Amino acid sequence: MLSNGDTLTQLLARRRYSLYKNKSSWSENQIQRAAILFELYPDIEKAYNLAQELRNVFKKTTDKIIGLSKLAKWHEKVNQSGLKPFNTISRSIMNHYQTILNYFDNRSTTASAESFNAKIKAFRSQFRGVRNVAFFLFRLTNIYA
Repeated sequence: MLSNGDTLTQLLARRRYSLYKNKSSWSENQIQRAAILFELYPDIEKAYNLAQELRNVFKKTTDKIIGLSKLAKWHEKVNQSGLKPFNTISRSIMNHYQTILNYFDNRSTTASAESFNAKIKAFRSQFRGVRNVAFFLFRLTNIYA
């Protein structure tokens, strides 16, 4: 039993979803559990802080140049942390930073285009491929236009 009355399993299960939230929206119990969890597992605290820093870069930055510098600083923190799962994210951001930085211009993403591509793939798989491309495009325009 831990100091708050939870077992270790209960602590891990109850903290899982609150780690997705910002510290400012935690309840008193969540703050207490977080202190215990971060004391027992410092790597979870590192990962949580890195995730929150990346979230704040996109939430609070409005200028491309400042966004680039903050992403570069975040990349350095990831390298220093030694957490391997964040290396993949960091590499992806650094490889595609030019297009990612466009988000800071007008806060727009490619989510609508990705959604439409998913609809096209689902439509295509429903009919097990496309034999007549012209007719396929005709059907797409009638359904989604």
